[in-house]
Amino acid sequence: MKTVIIKYNAGNVQSVMYALDRIGVNYLWTNDESEIRSADRVIFPGVGEASTSMAYIKEKGLDKVIPTLKQPVLGTCVGMQLMCRYSEENDTTCMGIFDIDIKRFKSDTYKVPHVGWNNIYDFKSPLTKGLSESSFMYFVHSFYAEISPETVAQCDYVQPFSAMLQKDNFHAAQFHTEISGKEGQLILENFLKIS
Repeated sequence: MKTVIIKYNAGNVQSVMYALDRIGVNYLWTNDESEIRSADRVIFPGVGEASTSMAYIKEKGLDKVIPTLKQPVLGTCVGMQLMCRYSEENDTTCMGIFDIDIKRFKSDTYKVPHVGWNNIYDFKSPLTKGLSESSFMYFVHSFYAEISPETVAQCDYVQPFSAMLQKDNFHAAQFHTEISGKEGQLILENFLKIS
């Protein structure tokens, strides 16, 4: 099986690589269209800022590639947000795979960004198979996806928000699967097994 990690100007790639190493998965880190299209699985990671990341993605033509992929795709953190329609982070038009807006947390009582372990619930994703309800995942974000028909797991911080999204072959998680312990590893393993 060929697994590709999409190469763009976002961080945490090394953590994703370590996570795949731990479960014995070979991978390629690339922004080459032919390599991405020929992959069996595509991971779209991210730690960064939406507008500069989208500018890079457009410069490399990945905004035309990613939404047209037919194999299973997993976006995490900023990767998930860039798969949505629009982000309030620097007024950014994103790829529109998910018909959802990304909004900034607004609160006088909660610290923003949302950093640390929080539980997810209301699972409706094949990636959560075998996961205990209210499992804890690791989050680092100031922006969130609203609850929508494409929400397949939720989390609460300031208000309920989408912890995971799914539409057809596109899967996404706001949390960092690669640093969420054995629960995050299970989600990655499930992603690598789905058809």
